[in-house]
Amino acid sequence: MQITNNNEKLTIRDQSFDWGKRTYIMGVLNVTPDSFSDGGKFNTLESATAQAQKMVENGADIIDIGGQSTRPGAPEIPLEMELNRVIPLIETLRSSENICAKVPISIDTTRAAVAQAAIAAGADIINDISGAIFDPQMLPTAAKLGVPIVLMHIRGTPQTMQSLTDYQDLIGEIYQFLESRITAAIAAGIDKSKIIIDPGIGFAKTSDQNLEILRQLPKFTTLGCPLLVGASRKSFIGNILNQPDPQQRVWGTAAACTIAIANFANIIRVHDIKEMREVSQVADAICRF
Repeated sequence: MQITNNNEKLTIRDQSFDWGKRTYIMGVLNVTPDSFSDGGKFNTLESATAQAQKMVENGADIIDIGGQSTRPGAPEIPLEMELNRVIPLIETLRSSENICAKVPISIDTTRAAVAQAAIAAGADIINDISGAIFDPQMLPTAAKLGVPIVLMHIRGTPQTMQSLTDYQDLIGEIYQFLESRITAAIAAGIDKSKIIIDPGIGFAKTSDQNLEILRQLPKFTTLGCPLLVGASRKSFIGNILNQPDPQQRVWGTAAACTIAIANFANIIRVHDIKEMREVSQVADAICRF
């Protein structure tokens, strides 16, 4: 089946995102000591810079930088700590001699102040796992800055979300949440062409619910926004494979990404860039003709 897409083309830092033509790769770069998969690996400026450069060399279309872990149970850190983790890295990557200088950067944050500082430092996209619910200033800030925003579905907070998985209508409730956030974003002054949606794999979802979301992804395309899916290395894959080590879930991630692409995902958010780039190239050759 040919994948079609009526969304407008989006240009970010001279990079064209032509939705439906191919899958775009968002590389995960957590500059934290406690993220579920790579916490502590890239929490120095030198190691994070090197990882960003490797991601770009391996084919990342976007680098997604986060300074606040959102794994289940992760504690909220002070604002200044989050700023100190992400802003120097963004500034370094934007230096003219860096291979990442022209690659779009997204800031993974739920705080409008962090988003504003990150965009000022050179980031291009806001990626808000709360759907811009946690901070009421996020949508007005994104509108004022004129940048794209990713709105994700979640219930509760990272501290409480895994106790909030009781849905009467899983897909319907996620759909309604995303629809309401799109409406709120447009009301705040954000152009719909700059809104990306994410059903929130792993956020207030059981393993079985994550599988159902992947099966039912086509239903979200009627919202008329590009679809981002972040299944990389997550616990539902570990449960299927009986693999407790997130870094050993590469092939399970590949299977999840293939299904996401076949079911109309426009962006996959992943840790293993080279491997998932190859996965997406083959899946695109099959699905997007």
